[in-house]
Amino acid sequence: MAEFSSSLWHSHLWHPFTQVATAEPPLRVVSARGSLLYLEQGSTLIDAISSWWVTLHGHAEPSIAAAIAAQTMVLEQVIFANFRHVGAERLAERLCRHTGLDRLFFSDNGSTAVEVALKIAWQWWHNRGEPRSQVVAFAGAYHGDTFGAMAVGERSLFSAPFEPLLFDVARAPWPATWWGDDSVQEREGQALEVLERLLQTPTAAVILEPLLQGSGGMAMVRPAFLQAVQRLVRQAGALLIADEVLTGFGRSGSLFACQRAGLTPDLMALSKGLTGGFLPMGVTLAREALYAGFIGTDPSLTLFHGHSFTANPLGCAAALASLDLLEASPESYRGMEARMKPGLVALAAHPKVCRPRQLGCAAAFDLAVAEPGYLNAAGRRLQQLVQQQGVFLRPLGSVVYLFPPLATTDEQLDQCFQAIAQALDQL
Repeated sequence: MAEFSSSLWHSHLWHPFTQVATAEPPLRVVSARGSLLYLEQGSTLIDAISSWWVTLHGHAEPSIAAAIAAQTMVLEQVIFANFRHVGAERLAERLCRHTGLDRLFFSDNGSTAVEVALKIAWQWWHNRGEPRSQVVAFAGAYHGDTFGAMAVGERSLFSAPFEPLLFDVARAPWPATWWGDDSVQEREGQALEVLERLLQTPTAAVILEPLLQGSGGMAMVRPAFLQAVQRLVRQAGALLIADEVLTGFGRSGSLFACQRAGLTPDLMALSKGLTGGFLPMGVTLAREALYAGFIGTDPSLTLFHGHSFTANPLGCAAALASLDLLEASPESYRGMEARMKPGLVALAAHPKVCRPRQLGCAAAFDLAVAEPGYLNAAGRRLQQLVQQQGVFLRPLGSVVYLFPPLATTDEQLDQCFQAIAQALDQL
C-alpha cells in the first residue's frame, strides 16, 4: 500500500480517478504558461492534453486573465434567480448566435450541463401531458459523473457501485472508425437498424457526443452516420441532445462539432473550453419551443433546478474573452488538424500502433495489446516514458491521444510525437 502520510502524498487531499495504492504520486506544479507546466523541481512538461481538455488557448492567456481581473472589481457574484447582469446577457446572445439555439441555462460544469439537458427534455414531455419514459444513448458514451450523467453513460467499473440508483437507458451501437477502416459502412447500417427499432418506443430524447466520444476512448464517427441518426430521431418525434462538453469551442476543427457534423440539436451541453479553462462553468442551450413549454401559471411547469454560482460574472467574463480570441483567430482551431496530421501519420507506421484516427485537435490511436481496455497497464507505462522526455499525457488505458492547447507550437507538437515514438520503442 502507498504511504499516505509520506511527503509524496498530501495528508489531506483526495485526487480524482486515482487509486493511491498503485498510482504514481502527483507532481507539484507551481505555474504554467502557454502549453508548458512548470514543476517545483524546476523542470517543465508540455501539457499535451490541455489539463483534462479544458485549457483551450493555453495556460495564463493574458486577455482572459485581464478580463477576470477587471470583473472582480465590478461584480464578482449575484444570485441569478433574482438578478441578471451584462456578462450573462452578452454570453447568452453570442452563444445562441453561434449555435442557432435560442435559450441558455447556466450551471457549473459538464456533468451538470448534461443533467440540465436531460431534465429539460424529460420535463418538457411531462409538461405537455404526454410523458415519455425512454432515453436513448450510445454504447461507449461518457457524459459525466453525476447520477443522471452516469445513467446515460456506458455502465462500467466507474458506475458499478451505483447501478441500483441509475435509471434505465436504451442503447444503440457507436460505429467508431479510424484510418483505413473498410467495414465502417456496414457497422453504421447495423447501428441505425438498432436505433430505428429502439425509437419505436416513445422516446423523450437521444443523447450523443457529436463526432467524438472522448472518455469512451476517443471513438470517432462519420458525419453521415450522425445525420442519419438525426433523421431517425426527427421521424420518431424525439428530442436530440448534443453533448459538446469536449468538442465545443473549436476542438473538432469547427467552432462546434454539430456544425461539422451537420446536426441541428434541440439541446446542447457545453463546458470545458467555455471559459478557456480558467474557471468552472457549464451551459445548456435549448430551442425556444422547449423554453415555452415551461411557462404558465401552474407552478409545476417550472424548471426547479439551479446552482449557487449560476451565471457567475467572473466565469462569464472569461467566456466572453475566450470567444473574442476564437472569433478573432479562427485559424487557430481550424488549422490544428493539419498541423498534427504528419506526426500521427508517422506514428501510424509503428507496429505497436493500430486504429489511428484524428478529428480537429484530437489525434489518437490504440496500442496493439492482447487485452485492450481502460485497465490495460501499457498506457500507464507509456505515460511514464513520455514524461521522462518532457511531455505529459494521460492515456485512456490502451488508447493514446494528444489533445493540446491551441497555443502549442509546431516544435512542441514535434516533441510530443517524437516522445511517443521513442516510448513505443521501449514498451
